[in-house]
Amino acid sequence: MTTKENIYDITIVGGGPVGLFTAFYAGLRGVRVKLIESLSELGGQPAILYPEKKIFDVPAYPAIQGKDLVANLIKQLDLVADKVTVCLKEEVQTFEKEDDIFVIKTSKASHYSKTIIFACGNGAFSARKLGLEGEEHYEQKNLFYHVKSIEQFKDRNIVICGGGDSAVDWALELEKIASQVTLVHRRDQFRAHEHSVELLKKSSVKIMTPFIPVGFEDKNGSISQLTIQKVKTDEFVSLPLDDLIVSFGFTTSNKNLKNWSIESQRTSIKVSSSFESSQKGVFAVGDAAVYDGKLDLIATGFGEAPLAVSQAIKLIYPDRDNRVVHSTSLIND
Repeated sequence: MTTKENIYDITIVGGGPVGLFTAFYAGLRGVRVKLIESLSELGGQPAILYPEKKIFDVPAYPAIQGKDLVANLIKQLDLVADKVTVCLKEEVQTFEKEDDIFVIKTSKASHYSKTIIFACGNGAFSARKLGLEGEEHYEQKNLFYHVKSIEQFKDRNIVICGGGDSAVDWALELEKIASQVTLVHRRDQFRAHEHSVELLKKSSVKIMTPFIPVGFEDKNGSISQLTIQKVKTDEFVSLPLDDLIVSFGFTTSNKNLKNWSIESQRTSIKVSSSFESSQKGVFAVGDAAVYDGKLDLIATGFGEAPLAVSQAIKLIYPDRDNRVVHSTSLIND
């Protein structure tokens, strides 16, 4: 049942850095906000893909790790917690307008909003998995698709599967604190940066190529060893392990974009100078938006957010005094 209480002013789709700042700024402007994120946690790619790598294009930070940027954005969002409702593990499938209210249908529920701002980047993303039966049982036990904190692997026997930059970088980082690191790749050649590969070959990381994972053994509900097979041979090797990291990369998908009745370009939404899409009341910012001269940078998305929010507020409350005032006048410490 739709009531006044469950109709929000602005619903933001996407909980990455740009989505978080968009939600904060909307809350700062005093409107009711809902934030919908398809993953089980906020932060998007910096939180999932490169939490410990440094970002250099965020104003006022000479350098900041992805996890720290996300932590700061979430802390900032806490300042307007009374204005913002967060929904995790929900992927937006469709939306349609009914009597000036958007009905947003996700994988779990229906949400109601006066306007929508898409800040979902290039779409929902998910890890490429091993492809072995039953692997989901071990996820977040001792099977990981990304590294949140290297400290959790201190003095552990780690096996990493993958051959790209992420796999090689994590192998080199974990070598410093793990008891042993083994890197398994299906080819003799790595896709990672040449300099990183040179460091890898000089390191103590045990390199197993060309091998592919074909099975694993369970002990007390965790993976105790990974079985790998040498490509195009009958040679099998069992690798004892404490933790298994699968670094095959991530896939992004905006498969539902075609159901959204808005003009798009590839995986992004076409927007005007006010960041409004071809459908009135629907906006896009960050990597989700495309226009002439667009730069896909976090800093760009941070600048787009207040503009889109301001336009949405003007649309919702045309008779209100919507003059923007300095933030120092909106929050008192």
